[in-house]
Amino acid sequence: MKFALYTGCVSKGATRELMVSTLKTAQALEIDFVEMKSAACCGAGVVSEKSPVLADAINARSFAIAEEHNLDMITICSTCQGVLKKSECKLDSDPEYKSKINYVLQEGGHQYAGGKIKIKHFANILASEEGLKLLRKKVKRPLKGLKVAAFYGCYVLRPSELSEYEDPDNPAGMEEIFKALGATPVYYDSRTKCCGFPIVMMNKEASHAMAGNALLDAIQSGADCVVTGCPLCHLSLDSYQPEIDKLRKLGYEIPILHLPQLVALALGFSPRELDMHKHIVSTDKLAAKLA
Repeated sequence: MKFALYTGCVSKGATRELMVSTLKTAQALEIDFVEMKSAACCGAGVVSEKSPVLADAINARSFAIAEEHNLDMITICSTCQGVLKKSECKLDSDPEYKSKINYVLQEGGHQYAGGKIKIKHFANILASEEGLKLLRKKVKRPLKGLKVAAFYGCYVLRPSELSEYEDPDNPAGMEEIFKALGATPVYYDSRTKCCGFPIVMMNKEASHAMAGNALLDAIQSGADCVVTGCPLCHLSLDSYQPEIDKLRKLGYEIPILHLPQLVALALGFSPRELDMHKHIVSTDKLAAKLA
């Protein structure tokens, strides 16, 4: 399998361990990633509020780069996935608008044709029939006894008509991946809700309440850890977790992993190799359980 890798910006900034674990996972699974190094940030839904044309032009340029590689585009950020799919839909459903965007792109030497590539989250590739078969074949350290709670985040599921999940209201892809790795999925109500990150700068208390509810739900459901496919969700659930606990005074703590970290653990990599020691919430108990 070979794909054009759209890294997004957070995996090379605030959550660099996501990039590290993604590349190690791809290496172990013999998946060939061609990194789109010149692709820009998707805008995270913020740029489009100020200038929809600019946001769509930026994303159409990324689509054009993937087309030039003649490869499907893989994301490792649920927020990127949702934003990119929205831009793709706008462009492909309106030829006149796409022509307007291509006029903007022509100075940089790019043109977006449309319909030539697919945009998929890495989780959707791993959860495909081929991906699950590959995982089962490559697992070196089955995660037996580990109870894992998926946190999908909202961008990758909504709007539902653009989601890559068969049932966005009750997705099963990440849980199928957990099973292939030997772990036990934990099903809980908050797994498809928003982490609160989009409003953290405007209403921190409400944002932390949303994340705190999800964390408590996962803990009370018996999870050993929460795994997400979105680095912004990871920031909300991991980086802000100590602050959330101070506000709510519940005294709980649960490790938050990126999906590629969990996969790479089952593929034989050590927590240290996956930079798990760089998380805000300690992953030591999780590492000890796996050992």
